[in-house]
Amino acid sequence: MTYELFALRYARRDAKRQEHFIGGDPHDALMPMDYFVWAAVGGGKAWIIDTGFTAEVAARRKREYLRCPVEGLRLLGIDPDAIENVIISHMHYDHVGSFHKFKRARFHLQEEEMRYATGRYMCHHKLRHSFEFEDVAGIVRMTFADRVVFHDGDAGLAPGIKVHACGGHSMGLQCVTVETARGLVVLASDVTHFYENLEAKRPFTTAFHVGNMLEGFDKLKRLAPSPKHIVPGHDPLVMQRYPAVPGLEGIAVRLDVEPTA
Repeated sequence: MTYELFALRYARRDAKRQEHFIGGDPHDALMPMDYFVWAAVGGGKAWIIDTGFTAEVAARRKREYLRCPVEGLRLLGIDPDAIENVIISHMHYDHVGSFHKFKRARFHLQEEEMRYATGRYMCHHKLRHSFEFEDVAGIVRMTFADRVVFHDGDAGLAPGIKVHACGGHSMGLQCVTVETARGLVVLASDVTHFYENLEAKRPFTTAFHVGNMLEGFDKLKRLAPSPKHIVPGHDPLVMQRYPAVPGLEGIAVRLDVEPTA
């Protein structure tokens, strides 16, 4: 089974190169960051990958909030109230924060990520900074409501959709592969934030385990038919390299067709 695959940009922030590479960067140039959610549509259903953050969190963390991720999905004709399955790549604030806006969905998560977000490492401010307490507590509530599906490593979720454990940036981070008309597309999420992290093998600054992050780069390359089938989690170049959905320029692009650049 193949899917139409979309990236929806919902927020952004200005940043500099030194913020995106462990060890910094000799250049003081700007390197903005985009925030995305993704949707795979096929067989009359949509799978959502990550849910973004809320306007309140954007204001507190000083992010430029372009639109609610749920409203972005509606622009694509996707009804969030009808969504049955949401894949959470990891529980950092910018990937899980609007989970409560999906009224029926089950949330697919690596069990190790829940262990991380509720365990001993959250005693360290440096590691818990990327989590929002209410998000973590909310996913625990979803677990007690039988709405979380835990995975232990790589797993097939549906024909043409798989998750792949790639801990490093977060202990239980997972990427997602989706079968499309152009072949298997790897939604890296934060296994690689930018194309350059992967291409230069320079890990991002937020890291639980640097060695696992480097091995995650290798896993992305093994999974993908070619480098152009890997889509990073935060790179503004995604919006430039892929064709816009007609009428949604600057908001949504098609990842199931060949990149234009």
